[in-house]
Amino acid sequence: MEIEINGKTVATDPEGYLVDLSDWSEDVASYLASQDKLELGENHWKIIHYMRDYFNEYGTAPNLRILQKALKEEFGPEWGEKKFLFDLFPFGPAKQAGRYAGTPKPTGCV
Repeated sequence: MEIEINGKTVATDPEGYLVDLSDWSEDVASYLASQDKLELGENHWKIIHYMRDYFNEYGTAPNLRILQKALKEEFGPEWGEKKFLFDLFPFGPAKQAGRYAGTPKPTGCV
């Protein structure tokens, strides 16, 4: 599948993950979120940027358990709560945030 962002064609796989991770931008993330009828706020962006940093450091996207633990350590206790994360990313925090962050699908996500 292809999407057009600011005059640039960006390829995605059938699930909406970027084919070329270097195509990522905040505009791409916002577009993908709009497709899910989701407006990205400050907390969404914190998680999206965390996912990108994690991927750049470890070469893999964090699954939900790892994401919960890491966000709790980084931002505080509520960030490790499933309800808090699912309120932000209702289609699955690791999977949906990872798609917006331009990282591959986390291992173990269906």
